[in-house]
Amino acid sequence: MEIGILGGTGPAGTALGARLASVGYSVVLGSRSKYRAMEVRDTVLERWAAHELDLEAGDNLRAAQADLVVIATPWDGAATTAQSLEAELAGKVVVSMANALVRVGHEFQPLVPPRGSVAAHVQAAVPSARVVAAFHHLPAKELGMLGHPIESDVLICSDDPEATKAVSEITARIPGCRPLDAGELSNATAIEAFTAVLLQLNVRYRTRVAPKLTGIRT
Repeated sequence: MEIGILGGTGPAGTALGARLASVGYSVVLGSRSKYRAMEVRDTVLERWAAHELDLEAGDNLRAAQADLVVIATPWDGAATTAQSLEAELAGKVVVSMANALVRVGHEFQPLVPPRGSVAAHVQAAVPSARVVAAFHHLPAKELGMLGHPIESDVLICSDDPEATKAVSEITARIPGCRPLDAGELSNATAIEAFTAVLLQLNVRYRTRVAPKLTGIRT
């Protein structure tokens, strides 16, 4: 399977792309500038040369042509980016991983995007896509440290059960990650907003936290 990442040159997109390539996927890092994508791709390949990553660089149009697409742009550009590539994204599983947050003083606060969540806004912008909300709580730095597991549950929600299953299968290949079906896309509102709590814990305890839920047998 080829996975394209729109906005794949930011910290989260680059880290996720490298991690997915490390577990056997062909990944296309997309960007508004293919030259920026090439620069980031080359840096990742040089750093992790021993992993022989299948990592391609291109513009967002090239990334949107992949079998499954992840939107890793800043939250306020996610729906606009998706809409500009509507023809390429039609019928595909499209993962929204952005969180609408703002820092006010020493506190992180969630914002309420149109439709209630970034994921729902993306779904409204590209109604023919099969939007899934996932990967919101994975710390980018640890995600990009290939060879080290990430002990985290990944909450996944979508109105399309088969799309949820597809993203769950991808998540399960990341060492240390456990995919959990968190229901329909309406639950993305709570999932995205909870990221503000995790970031606040990071600041207070000078760490990088990731959620692990007890009592679920999978």
